Amino acid sequence: MVDVERDDGVAGWSRLHAHDVSGNRLAVGWLGLVQRWARPALAVPPDVLTACGVLTGVLAVLLAGRGGAWPLAAAGAVVLTAVLDGLDGAVALLTGRARPLGAVLDAVADRITDLCFVAVLLVLGAPAAWCAAVAAAVLLHEYARARAQGAGMTGAGSITVAERPTRVVVVAVAAAGSALVPAGTPLTGWSWAWTCAVLWAVLSVIGLVQLSVGLVRAVPRGGADQVGDDRG
Repeated sequence: MVDVERDDGVAGWSRLHAHDVSGNRLAVGWLGLVQRWARPALAVPPDVLTACGVLTGVLAVLLAGRGGAWPLAAAGAVVLTAVLDGLDGAVALLTGRARPLGAVLDAVADRITDLCFVAVLLVLGAPAAWCAAVAAAVLLHEYARARAQGAGMTGAGSITVAERPTRVVVVAVAAAGSALVPAGTPLTGWSWAWTCAVLWAVLSVIGLVQLSVGLVRAVPRGGADQVGDDRG
């Protein structure tokens, strides 16, 4: 029975987000875990959980900016943001309140919190130029996928190394490391914010290449009138 519920949750999440993750063991395991966590929160409207995820993202920026040991709390807020991001969809599916508009709101909330994650690195000391590059790469990554899906692509095109879970891990590590080992990373000697900003940028470039290859393969072939060419 648990496996059936888990499969239903994965199928529902994949349908709402147009990302088929049924072949990804890590994603399937995470969605099954979130489903179990969602049961005590079934009385909470999914949109409220989405809004709480945005607020925890903003909270992470504020906590990171306080310095000292506060970035450790910011790391917890980053992880909580990811949990809330999963809970809203799980609650919607379990209660039958899933709707396309909710998926749109969730996507917008995800982009806001992605920018909050970049802001966490910025207030921790990462250079503004690197942060701007990372933010641009994230938005380009998600915009390209959304445009491809609007042009008829089914699924995600490609699950890359720069997806949202990677962003959460990188920023959480930067925040926790800044609090626990303020002297910097043992391997590079750079600050945690510097190191994680560079790491995120490198992963973003790799992710964009992976996504580009996936989009070329997955977007339906057709004329400009079919896909809504707006280059004029």
